[in-house]
Amino acid sequence: MDHEEHPEDDGYTGSATLVIGEQEFDVRVTLRGHFQPIDGYYRWYGRIDADPAVSEAVGGRKTKATLRTPGAEADGELSDPDPWDRYRIMGTSRPPFVVQTTLDHADS
Repeated sequence: MDHEEHPEDDGYTGSATLVIGEQEFDVRVTLRGHFQPIDGYYRWYGRIDADPAVSEAVGGRKTKATLRTPGAEADGELSDPDPWDRYRIMGTSRPPFVVQTTLDHADS
């Protein structure tokens, strides 16, 4: 699934900094998000590419973290890794990537 197939979804793919406690990790992420009109929250989520240092620090547990991309920063939570050792990250409200907030260029 890519952004072209679901243009209503916002997202980011690229480098990021994952902050867990006092540790920082340079990672690669694939993120998406969308506004939930029923409860009024923006939900963002994605995967962090497999990284042995992240796996060692997290140890397969749910963990609070901060994710920084070139455009923004947000707090979220890492969940259990998938079979390929990629951790899922998710959060609510302002995402760690730039989101279009006007309709001026929506059709561009």
